[in-house]
Amino acid sequence: MLKEKIAVLVSGGGTNLQALIDAQNSGIIHSGEITLVISNNQNAYALTRAENAGIKALYISKKELKTQEAFETAMIEALEENGIDLIVLAGFMSILSERFTARYDHRILNIHPSLIPSFCGTGYYGLRVHEAALEKGVKVTGATVHFVNEIPDGGEIIAQKAVEVKDGDTPELLQRRVMEQAEWIILPESVEKVSASLIQ
Repeated sequence: MLKEKIAVLVSGGGTNLQALIDAQNSGIIHSGEITLVISNNQNAYALTRAENAGIKALYISKKELKTQEAFETAMIEALEENGIDLIVLAGFMSILSERFTARYDHRILNIHPSLIPSFCGTGYYGLRVHEAALEKGVKVTGATVHFVNEIPDGGEIIAQKAVEVKDGDTPELLQRRVMEQAEWIILPESVEKVSASLIQ
């Protein structure tokens, strides 16, 4: 069966990458296959996760390449060389330019740890999102999978899942619950959905 080739871009530990690998192994993702992992962080544990799963892993340094343009060009070359059809941002801490996002229109997915349009956009990433949710006193938060365009967290929404905020939550506790109850469920489902639509 024909499968879409997927690249996952990561900057850190790669918990969402692991969720995708597990979903691929269990058959949730069957219309696509993760064939490449790229990180802008040499020490990202995500690179080890990729290698452990037998997936090609690359480190591309924005610092060494000096400019955003050179960094994105290096990524585009790697994506083209590996015949990538779909890109998933899973905790990728680098904003992509319009030049990059337009090239892969409706072929880049991102997972964001809130219910967009709440707590999203420039400056909202990682624990900061959960800190903001707790500061605001919301009773429900969650995660959103969306297509990526030139506006941070601004692309069309693919899936959302709500998660209850509990009394006594810390940003770390809430982050973990959002991952377990939302991110790790809707990201693999969305990757399968988009992969299947691209095959047709």
